Amino acid sequence: MNGNILIIDDEEQLRKLLARIIGLENFMVEEAGTIKAGFDYLERKQIDVVLCDVKLPDGNGVEFVKAAKNKYPVTEFILLTAYANIPDGVLAMKNGAFDYIMKGDDNDKIVPLLHRAMEKVQLHKKVEQLQKQLSNKFSFDTIIGNSVPIQEAVTLARKVAATDATVLLLGETGTGKEVFAQSIHNNGNRNGKPFVAVNCSAFSKELLESELFGHKAGAFTGAIKDKKGLFEEANGGTIFLDEIGEMPAELQAKLLRVLESGEFIKVGDTKTLKVNVRIIAATNRDLQKEIEAGRFRSDLFYRLSVFQITLPPLRERIKDIPVLANHFASVFAAKTNKSVPVLQKEYLEALQHYNWPGNIRELKNIIERSVILNDESQLSAKNLPVELQTETDNHFSSAFDLAAVEKQHIRKVLVYTKGNKTETARLLNIGLTTLYRKIEEYHL
Repeated sequence: MNGNILIIDDEEQLRKLLARIIGLENFMVEEAGTIKAGFDYLERKQIDVVLCDVKLPDGNGVEFVKAAKNKYPVTEFILLTAYANIPDGVLAMKNGAFDYIMKGDDNDKIVPLLHRAMEKVQLHKKVEQLQKQLSNKFSFDTIIGNSVPIQEAVTLARKVAATDATVLLLGETGTGKEVFAQSIHNNGNRNGKPFVAVNCSAFSKELLESELFGHKAGAFTGAIKDKKGLFEEANGGTIFLDEIGEMPAELQAKLLRVLESGEFIKVGDTKTLKVNVRIIAATNRDLQKEIEAGRFRSDLFYRLSVFQITLPPLRERIKDIPVLANHFASVFAAKTNKSVPVLQKEYLEALQHYNWPGNIRELKNIIERSVILNDESQLSAKNLPVELQTETDNHFSSAFDLAAVEKQHIRKVLVYTKGNKTETARLLNIGLTTLYRKIEEYHL
């Protein structure tokens, strides 16, 4: 185990002896005779563990630990004293010392103690590195695309990230709402605190209530012990409520109370709990229409939509498709231990002429499939699913064909209404029977 150790002691003979012992353990050792010299080393070098005498010419080691630990929180401090006393030991530990030991009698304890302190330092560094990697993964700089719609969304997200405002992310399925939510969290003042995501459409009303707010033992069949809800788990951080438009009406009132006061009651409990949580919600539904239909509370909508960001569908970001496709090709080539393929012009053009009802998620899946099935150095149109090849052929061969234009338009409206035939017929200003006939005729 390597690491940098600093010994601060005004007794040169003892300092040299400790340096030789510690050096035999493959540690790099620095020496200082005063607190000032010790601070100079901490300023200039990455010191992992400090062995420090309590009585020094220019100060007290116990107070030194407090000042140094505030400035260098990752570094661990072990205090050495010739005359141990309980009050000093208690204060040293309170000030952040790793341990407080006697000189001479405890020399055999120093090496094992150093190894334990070094393990703690290395664990802390590893956690910091993982947190940094996570922050980099979900930073606004990693959101790919230079088109105007996506850059406008990123600009808004950057501005709201620095606040604690509730955010409502709107957009079709697969447009990257969770990536935006995580990026807003990681770039705000709650970074480092919990980020908890839940899909409101994935649970029944009873299960969702228990997941969000927790329950007491005996609250329902199978509730054999108390359970923390996700709002408790996210305390101090952010909770992301995906598909908020699917939340049952009965739970909307409880969520409204959390937004208004930070308070809620567990299932089966009578005691009120209070949390400090930022809420980011997302939906692919038109909440105004849901309000008109009586399925969503207007007061909850106004609380959630303090700051709205609409994420553009992929069909409105055509110029971003090549860079997204190349990025995903690189990612999946690395995962499958293949060389990064060249994406041929016809392959990219086919992607750009597709309607993308599943947006970025669908694009990502198609690129992954292409990379897995491809054994060559390039990706061509033959690597695409049949439906993309067919649509591309239709696009190039029937660009001016009236039936092809009508087919494409009906498909777009069906995507917009999420397959609602009655609404599609209304928007197209045609009869429902006519729509069904054209769906059958065009194999939509």
